[in-house]
Amino acid sequence: MTKIALVTGAGSGIGRHSALALHAAGYNVTICGRREETLLETVSMAGLDGTKFDTFVCDVSKPDDVVAMFEQIETTHTRLDVLFNNAGANAPSTNFGDLTYEQWKNVIDVNLTGSFLCARYAFDLMRRQNPQGGRIINNGSISAHAPRPGSAPYTSSKHGISGLTKTISLDGRAYNIACGQIDIGNALTPLTERMTKGVPQADGSIRVEDTMEVEDVANAVVSMADLPLTANIQFMTIMATNIPFVGRG
Repeated sequence: MTKIALVTGAGSGIGRHSALALHAAGYNVTICGRREETLLETVSMAGLDGTKFDTFVCDVSKPDDVVAMFEQIETTHTRLDVLFNNAGANAPSTNFGDLTYEQWKNVIDVNLTGSFLCARYAFDLMRRQNPQGGRIINNGSISAHAPRPGSAPYTSSKHGISGLTKTISLDGRAYNIACGQIDIGNALTPLTERMTKGVPQADGSIRVEDTMEVEDVANAVVSMADLPLTANIQFMTIMATNIPFVGRG
């Protein structure tokens, strides 16, 4: 039986490449994002076998969008085996004393509330379907362990993701639902290209940081997804080997 996966924020970066990797591994993949044209670009990158992709324009911070997406998944496939909760947003590096409510709310709405909404409806479908169960993979960040200067909304959201991951893991045991988190450091995407030009460090300096190929992250997501539900990677950290994470400060 072909497994069904949903990847949020799949119009670019980690989401796009994870969707392509899951597709290459044999999954039937639903991808969502806020812009149809970028989703269609993702599908086109799969080549001739792009028929195993479904696209859905969805803002994960909006409950009505998420409900409609899960209704379509259940109608089309009757089940969901894997959710990669990837959609995310960030704000410009801002000293906490200058951070606006709007900047805070936008990041929390997408990163934390959006992840909650998608996980909530995935969980509900997974416990109702037959056979019961599935896997939820949340995109965390090394910021869930060690923040960058000026990153209060993003860091707070990723600490929240860690709490969400742990509680879903506990509540999912009765329904054969596994939940894990992948914490990523410096995958080279359009959003992290600034790393190659220098980013603020804890000592006040600006330094160029190493990056890694986004395909390596995508392959790690597939390795988590492919595990039997009797096994779970609770937390995985994957990062460019030489970034200032261990010893950051």
